[in-house]
Amino acid sequence: MRFAVKLLISVCVISLCAAIGRNRPTLAGLIGVMPLTGLIVLIWLYLDNPGNLNLMVDYSKGAVFGIVPSILFFLVAFVCFHKRLPLWIVLCAGSAVWLAAAFVHQWLLK
Repeated sequence: MRFAVKLLISVCVISLCAAIGRNRPTLAGLIGVMPLTGLIVLIWLYLDNPGNLNLMVDYSKGAVFGIVPSILFFLVAFVCFHKRLPLWIVLCAGSAVWLAAAFVHQWLLK
């Protein structure tokens, strides 16, 4: 039951961003990358592991340093869209850059 509630709330946040994006894409972008997702994850982690502050610290550290790969993804997407490239190329290029940066992220945090 707990998993279903988590899934429902997460789907609602994503659906809300998509709905807002039809009329206000910059607002949807802001909501999509805001700490709302991080906040939800912190709540789930806390409820699933009460009192385990090391888990919360490690998650927060990963999120702080994880901002860089995310920024790189959106930077590549922005440039590709600006060049009028097809969506599949934009997503592949952004994902490739994010994946490379994510490997560096994990290597640096070891």
